[in-house]
Amino acid sequence: MKVKAFKGNWVQIKKVVLSLSERAQNLPEDTKKVPLVMFVKGFLLNEEAEVGNEVEIETMIGRRIEGIMVAVRPDYNHTFGTPPEEMLIAGKEIRERMEGVY
Repeated sequence: MKVKAFKGNWVQIKKVVLSLSERAQNLPEDTKKVPLVMFVKGFLLNEEAEVGNEVEIETMIGRRIEGIMVAVRPDYNHTFGTPPEEMLIAGKEIRERMEGVY
């Protein structure tokens, strides 16, 4: 069963920004082998659509973009990655040194 979305639903699309032939030639070999793709979230403008359909969305700032719908009600799951051990230690040391200064 395909996942459906209806007009106004929060969805995510995928759009090819640069095809293989449009990519720079001085890229690393593994990068040259794939197109440059962007993922964008916004509100569905089509009356209804299924994942995999070409759709149009409106982003939070009002941009209209067309692409292939890849998710319905996507969440935000980005991080800043694992903190470097040195930064964790430095933060503790700075707090200890600052104790009583303010």
